[in-house]
Amino acid sequence: MRKRIPIKNHQQEIQLTAKRTMLALFTIFIFLVILTIRLYYLQVYKHVVYSTLSTKNRLELVPVEPTRGLIYDRYGVLLAENIPVFSLDVFPYQIKHFPKTLDALAKIIKLTDNDLNQFKRQLKQHRRFDEIPLKLRLTDDEVARFVENQHRFPGVMIKARLLRHYPFGNNFSHVVGYVGRINTQELNEIDATNYSASHYIGKLGIEKFYEAALHGHVGYEEVENDASGKPIRVLKEIKGAPGTNLYLTLDSHLQFVAEKALPGRGAIVALQPQTGQVLAMVSKPGFDPNLFVVGISQKDYQELKDSPERPLYDRTLRGLYPIASTIKPYLALQGLDTGIINANSTVNDQGVFQLHDHSHVFHDWLRQGHGKISLGRALAVSCNVYFYELAAKMGIQSMDNILERFGFGSLTGIDLEGEIPGVLASPAWKIKAKGHAWYEGDTILSGIGHGYMQATPLQLAYATATLANRGDRRPPYLLLGEQLSGQSYRVRKRLAEKRIGLNDESNWDYVISAMTNVITHREGSAFRFGRSPYTIAAKTGTGQVTKRRIAEERDQQENLPEKLRDNHLFIAFSPVENPVLALAIITENSNTAIETARIIFDFYSACSRESTKASHSLSSSVTITMGLNTKCQSIAENKIAAIKHL
Repeated sequence: MRKRIPIKNHQQEIQLTAKRTMLALFTIFIFLVILTIRLYYLQVYKHVVYSTLSTKNRLELVPVEPTRGLIYDRYGVLLAENIPVFSLDVFPYQIKHFPKTLDALAKIIKLTDNDLNQFKRQLKQHRRFDEIPLKLRLTDDEVARFVENQHRFPGVMIKARLLRHYPFGNNFSHVVGYVGRINTQELNEIDATNYSASHYIGKLGIEKFYEAALHGHVGYEEVENDASGKPIRVLKEIKGAPGTNLYLTLDSHLQFVAEKALPGRGAIVALQPQTGQVLAMVSKPGFDPNLFVVGISQKDYQELKDSPERPLYDRTLRGLYPIASTIKPYLALQGLDTGIINANSTVNDQGVFQLHDHSHVFHDWLRQGHGKISLGRALAVSCNVYFYELAAKMGIQSMDNILERFGFGSLTGIDLEGEIPGVLASPAWKIKAKGHAWYEGDTILSGIGHGYMQATPLQLAYATATLANRGDRRPPYLLLGEQLSGQSYRVRKRLAEKRIGLNDESNWDYVISAMTNVITHREGSAFRFGRSPYTIAAKTGTGQVTKRRIAEERDQQENLPEKLRDNHLFIAFSPVENPVLALAIITENSNTAIETARIIFDFYSACSRESTKASHSLSSSVTITMGLNTKCQSIAENKIAAIKHL
């Protein structure tokens, strides 16, 4: 019988089990040691780092948009304000499916194509965690409907914000300007940190030129969020600085009267000669700047851009017009001052002028001419032949010399962007701009402000104010004063430029006296201005749109299509002894400049005393007189009503 062989070795199994148990325990021990080290590393060594990250997950530093500064006229009439609105804002990083979210929102709140296009454009320009408005100016019903459904839209919320608004619409559109949404180019040029909570920036006019002052400085709020990222409460506030309130030199009442008195297209600039302050600045037609604040649609913008009336074109700063006969007082000054002519110099005007050895004939506006005529009468009746003769004797260099001293051909330096310098024609300029030589005939045409001579309405007003001041140059400006938050009002002062001196100062009086005859003399070119209770010096001008074949076409303008009719210029200042108002008016394709001026001067003459009383309060306190009194307001309404009878 065989011997039995044992199947199991209990001793070996016990030893094997013991080894495996020890290995498992050792492995567990190693892992426990590693875990302990890791826990120590995270909770002790990296405590500051991860506690900070934890706090950041719970707390958020949210930028707060500063309140934009307000814009007032010289009497405290509000020209640009901030109105409270509710907007629908989106946090892109919290939304997974934009198309579905937008479709669902459109069923609750009406979203136009313009709203969606503006939002998509902003979405490309901003970071994913920036707050982007989807729709501005929600109605009460829209707010209520969204609040009921807000749980369906994580990352979308209603926010109360201040929106820029221009209460007078078209009246100040070019000079005050407007704000609009920040575009990509502007984002690259501005301080992104300071605009981290802002979606708007000045685009035109005062809003753009003084953007830094009006915008202010961004503030911050430390907000505590819950686990889902929704804000619970504000723990800390870091205050920013609101924008500066600006007070402009503009007289809103005069601006309204001037705008209404201008029956069609054109421009008006009214200055205070002693200071250079701009009292009115009208470019007509204008546009509603509020359209640009919320984001103008492509259709509406294209209509404005393509309009033959050119409402987006600022004629006061960028409109180039022939100086025409308004050039004559300045050339008369130069002729007298250089001794080329004197007060008794006469010309025999037979209606034509011809250079020696030249066949071309230059016509006077009066076909039969004015006969024997002196300088004073030539200015009053605007005799072309007299100034053809003067230009031939003076030469273009001498003519340019006096015009340059009055500011023609250069920027006035007004606190607005976009001004152009005009054209002070010369042989060098013509070669550079036209590629042709200067001819003697060019000089003759320049003598009556035609040919290549061009100026803006602002330049004309500045030159007129300098003439009214008898050579004292006060460059035009718009910022009267400013008020920082929590501080008192302070006036901005401007320095005068070098005075225009004459060899004989009595020449000022001679030319200005001749300009008064433009109004008072029966032959004066502005005799229809009529008698007035104030003294006034003026000069008319006619800018030809098409070349005339015969002199009588001057009196046949009404038979031409409107676009082919002459532009008319009128410069004036009053009162002559101590001027308080200098004016430059250009009416396009219309001969109503004189009537327009009469309405403006009548209004300002009657209300200038009230204006003086109202404006003095600015220098002493921030309590501003709100508008003019009832009597002055009535005068304004009556004068505006009179325009209907032009």
